[in-house]
Amino acid sequence: MALNPFFLQGSPGEQRLVQDLINEQLKIYGVEVIYIPRKFVRKQTILKEISSSKFDDNFAIEAYVNSYDGYTGQGDLLTKFGVSLKDELNLVISRERFEDFISPFLDATSSEIELASRPREGDLVYFPLGQRLFEVKFVEHESSFYQLGKLYVYELKCELFEYEDEVLDTSIDEIDTQIQEEGYITTLNLIGTGTTATATAAGISSGYIREIFLNNDGYGYTSTPTVGITSAPAGGINATAVAITTYKAGVYSIDSILLTCAGAGYTSTPTISITGGGGTGAAVTCSISTNSTYKGILQVLVTNPGSGYAVAPTVTISNPNIGGGTTATAIALVSAAGTITSFRLTNPGFGYTQSPTITISSPANSGVGTYKFNEIVTGSSSGTQGRVKSWDVDTKVLKVSLVENVSSVGFYPGENIVGSSSSAVYAVSNFNTWNIYDKYSENKEIEDTADTFLDFSQSNPFGNY
Repeated sequence: MALNPFFLQGSPGEQRLVQDLINEQLKIYGVEVIYIPRKFVRKQTILKEISSSKFDDNFAIEAYVNSYDGYTGQGDLLTKFGVSLKDELNLVISRERFEDFISPFLDATSSEIELASRPREGDLVYFPLGQRLFEVKFVEHESSFYQLGKLYVYELKCELFEYEDEVLDTSIDEIDTQIQEEGYITTLNLIGTGTTATATAAGISSGYIREIFLNNDGYGYTSTPTVGITSAPAGGINATAVAITTYKAGVYSIDSILLTCAGAGYTSTPTISITGGGGTGAAVTCSISTNSTYKGILQVLVTNPGSGYAVAPTVTISNPNIGGGTTATAIALVSAAGTITSFRLTNPGFGYTQSPTITISSPANSGVGTYKFNEIVTGSSSGTQGRVKSWDVDTKVLKVSLVENVSSVGFYPGENIVGSSSSAVYAVSNFNTWNIYDKYSENKEIEDTADTFLDFSQSNPFGNY
């Protein structure tokens, strides 16, 4: 049976009055919150899973807090990962105010960005009284239920936002700074303007080790073994060397033996032994030069460690004074701070009558500019990209998130990190992908500690069955 035509069940004028009253009540008794719509940047085409999203808009709107005695939800819970906050917040906003002052500004024209004309699950709300970000989990659009035949408000059921590497750039510092230390972060130690290192030869000598022969590289090494060389005769200088290990075909072995001091005064070939490291089978012999005229370099010493070295520089040693000799060669070791720590002789040379000149190449002085928050930076060699979380120009520490590894190792030490919008360029000294800002990263620390007393490779680490 049709409704009574003499009763309107809510005229447009009555509906307008109710909406105005609601708007006025929200402005009087509500609180101004910041509504931040989620933009879907990348979505998996098969499962429709959101792989990347960003928040770069913000809209102020009045909202009524639908509770008087604090946050709802489960509150603060103690979990195995620490304290977990499960606070919830229910907000009521005006349908008309949202559709008139927020919806028109939501750009849905781009094929990469999908937005709704109403509040949508997944959007964020910043609650300034508690200085907290909440995520909309459900939008109740039929409350109150069709009074006078119309709906007037949206009720947003929100949970405390848990950051998962989304891009948050609202241009409101109070909001953006909350996530600068959240999520999975790669810390890059960069290098600015450096200074050139200097070195000198510790002298030349006869009766020195001319060449080392690796007759058998051994196998099964789990750490670097110790190289022992028999002592020089009285009045001589003992030779020293270090082993360089390598990984081939699933087996760790010795790749080479490099001299740190060629020694002096040897009249017979010394014996070289390889001990420790957990491996076995390595065999090394050497040859010596006892020519008192055609001498070699005893050792290369650091006189100025320099600064700003991202990778080992080129070491150039001048030619021997006597024709027919062999030019000495050496390599430099670089610390994490970008300085030269020591040198290793790959060939002490032959035919020197006086100490040669040693030249160290200059560091790549690539430190230019200031990285911007949230801009994309790219490794010049690896192609690896990330978004800037923070940049400290004094310590040259750059923190990035959302790292997309083009190479299997991520960023390369020595490559330049280029900012997409700032054009800042700095070289990588070293980086650490271990994220200390994510509570779940403690799992690895727990596992490593547990491995010291429990064997988790067994199906039952607590027994034999």
